Amino acid sequence: MKASTFALAFCATTSVGFGDNAELAQALSNPVANLISVPVQSNLDFGVGPGDGTKWTTNIQPVIPFGLNEDWNLISRTILPVIDQQGIALGGANNAFGLGDTTQSLFFSPKDPEPFIWGIGPAALIPTATSSDLGLNKWAAGPTAVILKQDKEWTFGALANHLWSFAGSGDQSVNATYFQPFVSYATPKATSFTLNLETTYDWQNSQWTVPTNFVVAQVLKIKDQPVQIFGGVRYYLEKPNGGPDWGLRFGFTLLFPKG
Repeated sequence: MKASTFALAFCATTSVGFGDNAELAQALSNPVANLISVPVQSNLDFGVGPGDGTKWTTNIQPVIPFGLNEDWNLISRTILPVIDQQGIALGGANNAFGLGDTTQSLFFSPKDPEPFIWGIGPAALIPTATSSDLGLNKWAAGPTAVILKQDKEWTFGALANHLWSFAGSGDQSVNATYFQPFVSYATPKATSFTLNLETTYDWQNSQWTVPTNFVVAQVLKIKDQPVQIFGGVRYYLEKPNGGPDWGLRFGFTLLFPKG
């Protein structure tokens, strides 16, 4: 199973005043955001497969909040991967470019949580892959949740989900748990430093995939448009046979504060 299919990488902001870039940088560690944002996150992995090839996955991740009432928000988080994999098999097999499977999550989150920020809801895997080499051709669903604590410049938290397949013609069933603990520090100059583990356990094949990511990000404005740019490295502490050795993470996030 392609464990990275289920990664719910986060990059969003919380419902604060957004008075300056520093406030945005500190808030960008909260996955359940009362803010429209569009992260575009690229992950370039090396040493993939018996051919020691590369896999470039660009995740387009719009985050759209909806106010349900005075007490609750509903946050829609979509991850649509665009994948280019080359040289992962000997002889050039499995080279492919196109869309991967889409992950859709919905978080119900209180507007004024104390003492922790949290959200819970359903997640689904949608078989949008344009090639059998890029997806599982399975429908899957299950619960997802996030909890975090923000203390001045620091953010500590974790995000998790579990997905089971229930339909689709793919050969590989889905039964996977994803767990992502994270810590982030934001400076007064709108620079943030984030460390996380993106742990996936594939119950079907009894396999762990555990990349750790260290990312540095900066919030700035291009004319009147607030943007976060980020870059960092990832190293696989545990991986299935043929999994990547290490990689890079980089990209940008368009932010659309409401006020």
